Amino acid sequence: MTHRQWLLLDHPRGVDFAGAIQLEEAPRPEPREGEVLMRNRWLSLDAGTRMWMTPRTDGYQPPLPLGTVVPGQALGEVVASRHPGFREGDLVRGFGQWADHSCVRPELSGLTVLDAGVDDPRQHLGVLGMNGWTAYVGVAEVGRAQPGETVLVSAAAGSTGLLAMQIARNLGCRTAGIVGGADKGRYLTGEIGADAAIDRRAGDVAGQLEALGGIDVYFDNVGGPLLDDILPVMNHYGRIALCGLIASYEEDGMAVRRFDQILMRRLQVTGFFSPDFVHRGPELTATLRAWYEEGRLVMPFDETVGLENTLTAYAKLFTGGNLGKVIVRL
Repeated sequence: MTHRQWLLLDHPRGVDFAGAIQLEEAPRPEPREGEVLMRNRWLSLDAGTRMWMTPRTDGYQPPLPLGTVVPGQALGEVVASRHPGFREGDLVRGFGQWADHSCVRPELSGLTVLDAGVDDPRQHLGVLGMNGWTAYVGVAEVGRAQPGETVLVSAAAGSTGLLAMQIARNLGCRTAGIVGGADKGRYLTGEIGADAAIDRRAGDVAGQLEALGGIDVYFDNVGGPLLDDILPVMNHYGRIALCGLIASYEEDGMAVRRFDQILMRRLQVTGFFSPDFVHRGPELTATLRAWYEEGRLVMPFDETVGLENTLTAYAKLFTGGNLGKVIVRL
């Protein structure tokens, strides 16, 4: 039996993923002792995987060797198991491959049997998955957001950003999100209930930020020059939860001109990654699920159909073409 899989053949330049990643047909993998074969139903596309595709050696994990099947989180069903903890038909989520099937060792991939009773199984990649965990930890624990404080989120129309906005709102905070476009801004203030939206495409971002009257917590998904506009409007003793670097995953470093404001305003800047708290998945999911079932957390999906269209969907993460979680349905 064969299946399709995406191979990383070169390091992508910008959003020219088609010039570096190729779809091929290959023999379908068969699980060995201790392994599980899952049929991928949905692939989770996440901006952080962009760094893995570069030759950078200073990231949080080594670069992917060229010729590797592109890894990523997947949601699907077990079709064959040689592991005692998994049975055929189980709904599972874990780090697999951009392919029709993923053959994984559960202890290394974080493969987990999921509750099939959730009304929309895709939420295991959204509210009830790693994006939800990251948003909660960043706002509530790293940012230590308190009721009445102002929380600002960049890339606020993306999967993690949207959830961070809602979690801050649920904790009693005043919320503002940075987005690219008026439509996304209206979604934040209308559907999500944000107090303000900063449209970076409208110009004068610094002026829009000053109008907020001071920021206590900044949830940063972007990095890059945007920090130079934000640092001067942070309140004293503010906290910055640094989650992502969409603006500079390809670069070896990032210059911040207003670095002095970290000292002048006594700011705390903390970087955090999902591997730091993935072991807390069940605990975090329980908190998020309660809000989800109350209707206090929502996640729209930007769903592309067909494995062959994965690269088109992936590019949306870096061009601002998505609202909500980017996934591919196989």
